[in-house]
Amino acid sequence: MAAFDDFGLVGALVTQNDLIETGRAVVQKEAEALSLLANSLDERFEEAISLILATEGRVIVTGMGKSGHIGRKVSATLAATGTASFFLHSSEAAHGDLGMVMPGDTLLILSNSGFTRELRPLIGYARRFAIPIIAIVSRLDSPLAKAASIVLPLPRTPEACPARIAPTTSTSMTLALGDALAIAAMSKRGVTKTELAMWHPGGEIGSRLAPIEEIIELDDPLPLVGMDTPMRDIVFEMTSGGKGVTAVVDGDGALVGVITDGDLRRAFDQVLIARACDIMTPAPITVPRGTPVEEVLALMNAHKVTVLFVTEVDDPTRPIGIAHIHDLTP
Repeated sequence: MAAFDDFGLVGALVTQNDLIETGRAVVQKEAEALSLLANSLDERFEEAISLILATEGRVIVTGMGKSGHIGRKVSATLAATGTASFFLHSSEAAHGDLGMVMPGDTLLILSNSGFTRELRPLIGYARRFAIPIIAIVSRLDSPLAKAASIVLPLPRTPEACPARIAPTTSTSMTLALGDALAIAAMSKRGVTKTELAMWHPGGEIGSRLAPIEEIIELDDPLPLVGMDTPMRDIVFEMTSGGKGVTAVVDGDGALVGVITDGDLRRAFDQVLIARACDIMTPAPITVPRGTPVEEVLALMNAHKVTVLFVTEVDDPTRPIGIAHIHDLTP
C-alpha cells in the first residue's frame, strides 16, 4: 500500500488499489492549502483590489511555466468579469512584447518562487516606467516580492506530488487567488447580469443570460383565438402554432387566457359545446420582453408549466411571442 505523511505521497509507485487513495490525498492536500490561503488574506488583498479598480489601462497578467498557464486563465476571468486584461508571456516580453505594457497599466505577476529569471526584464521595465506590480508569490525574500507594489503571499505549503516538486498545491492556490481578485473587483464595480451577458454571448452562459426575445421567434404568427371560439377551431389554431398552446384574446386583442393541449384533453367530453372561455386558464403567466432566459426557466419550474407567452414591456396584455421550455434548454 502507498504511504502518506504530512507532506503528501511518500512512495514513488502505487498499485492499482492505491490509486483512489492517491487521488484523495492530492485533493485533500490542495484543499488544506486553499483553506490556509483563505485564512491568510488581509489588508493587502484589499489594496490589490483598490489598485485594480484604479488602473486606467489594463491588468496585464504574466508568469512562466505552470504559473503562465494559470495566468492565462486568471486574465481571462478578469476580462470576463469587467476588468480589462490580457496575458503576456514572460519570456516573449524581453523580445519586444514589453511594448504591450504602457504607463497606466498594472502588472499581475505570478511566480511561486519569485526567482524566475525570465521575470527580470519585466520587473526592470516596470520600475523604469513606474508601472505598479501585484505579485502572487510564496518567497518574500525573492526579487519579485521586493520589487512589487503589493505582495499577495502564498502560504508555504508542500506540493501534493510525491516528490513535492511538480506544481500542484501552489498552482491551485494561485488560481484561487486570481479568481478571488477577479470576483472581488467585479463585486466592487457592481457588474450586472446585463453586462455579463454582453461579455458572454456564446455558449450556455450566453444562452442563459440572453433576453428571451433573442432565443424565440418573434416573426412567427401567434396562435390566437377569441373568447367564443369553438373547440374544433381551437384545435386547428393550436396545431398551426406547433407549441401546444393558444392564446385567448378579447375583442381588443388583449390576452385574457391560454389553452394548452392538456386543457383540450381534459375537456374532450365537451368537444361539441365548449368555447374558449369555458376551458381556458385565465390570468396566464407571462414575461415581458427583455427577461433573461434563466429567469424564464425559473418561472416555468416554479409554476410547473412548459410554455408561456412573452409580452411587450409596457403592455403585459399584448403577446408578441411564445417561449417553450424545449427552445430554452440545450
